[in-house]
This record gives sequence, C-alpha cells and structure tokens, in this order.
Amino acid sequence: MFEAITRLFQKPDDALSVHDPKLAVAALLVHLAAVDGQVKDEERKAIKGALQDHYDLDEAAVDRLVKEASLRDAESVDFYKFTSTLSSLDNADRIEIIAMMWTVVFADKDNHELEDNMVWRIAELIGVSARDRTVLRNQIGKGRKA
Repeated sequence: MFEAITRLFQKPDDALSVHDPKLAVAALLVHLAAVDGQVKDEERKAIKGALQDHYDLDEAAVDRLVKEASLRDAESVDFYKFTSTLSSLDNADRIEIIAMMWTVVFADKDNHELEDNMVWRIAELIGVSARDRTVLRNQIGKGRKA
C-alpha cells in the first residue's frame, strides 16, 4: 500500500523538466495566449504550429508538451523559472522565441495591450533588445493584420 501511495506522488520518468527550453517556451506561449482573458482557436493553432516548426515535433508530441506546459504555467507564480532557462540560449534562439510569441499575439489579428506588455517583459528577461523585439513585432504584425 505504501508503494502505491509513493507512486502516486512521483513524477513519471518522461516528465519534462522546467529547465527544458521546449517546456519553458511552451509555458510562456500558453500563458501569452490566455493573458487577455480568452484563448482563441487561432492562438491554439499558432502555439502548436510554432512548437512543431521550431522543435520539429509531431502532433502527438506537441499535444503532450502543451498539456504539460499548461500545468506548469498554472502552478507558476512568475516567469522567472521559464525565462532563466531561456536567457542562456544563444541570441538567435532567443530572438526566435520572441518571434514565436508575436506569432501567437497576432494569430487572432489583434494585439491586446496585455499581450504586448508580456512580450516586452519576456524579451527584457531573456535579453532580446528592444530594437529586435520591435522589428519582429512590426514584421509579424504587418503580415497578420486583416
């Protein structure tokens, strides 16, 4: 009986670490999609597409990643545990993360001020310059607006 209780509270061996960049990025994208109070289908598709393209994952792997990211985001009190993992990546990867974020922001052809603010904060925390963030915003936003 004790073993059954112990197994209940153990994490599965295949659980992703919060220090895994894929999980950190996914958690930030999930949070970003919900920051304006509603997650639209376009945003869900943009998250899955961005993760599939960037990490070369199949649909099942992305679904598992998004599910785990949603759980980690729900239990998180701030962005630090996600951004601390990402700030050590090279500049090109960090810029790509901000590009993925803008893709999610503009997926519904709208840019809510809370989304804009979150991308700004994450860019600052992971060391992406204001110039790079703004250029990406303009490039991606221009291509997505109706």
